Amino acid sequence: MGLLTILRKVRQKEKEMRVLVLGMDNAGKTSIVKRLNGDDVRNVSPTLGFSIISIMFKDYNLNLWDVGGQKTIRTYWKNYFEQTDGIIWVVDCADHNRLESGSEELYKLLDEEVSGSGSDLVIPLPP
Repeated sequence: MGLLTILRKVRQKEKEMRVLVLGMDNAGKTSIVKRLNGDDVRNVSPTLGFSIISIMFKDYNLNLWDVGGQKTIRTYWKNYFEQTDGIIWVVDCADHNRLESGSEELYKLLDEEVSGSGSDLVIPLPP
């Protein structure tokens, strides 16, 4: 799931990528995915399990896996990592009370699943 995997996929004719959308519950993951797909975001329910939405971005078919962020679901996040090309970590910057716990979950996730390959890249994006 690192940079080399992404580069190999770029060379493929189809250019399809699997991207996990993760974060704490009520962070806005589903709203972001729905907005990217052009869907209405006024009535969004918590994601129980996961949902998959495919969008085209330039020449890429991005399969966005919107995975629930409830505490009971987080232990299953690692099961989604196989054949994943990237992760979008969503944080609700307005919820100051949960910023620290969100950071802890991200670091735990990176420590367990992402680190060690040497080819992975974490890029924080500004809000």
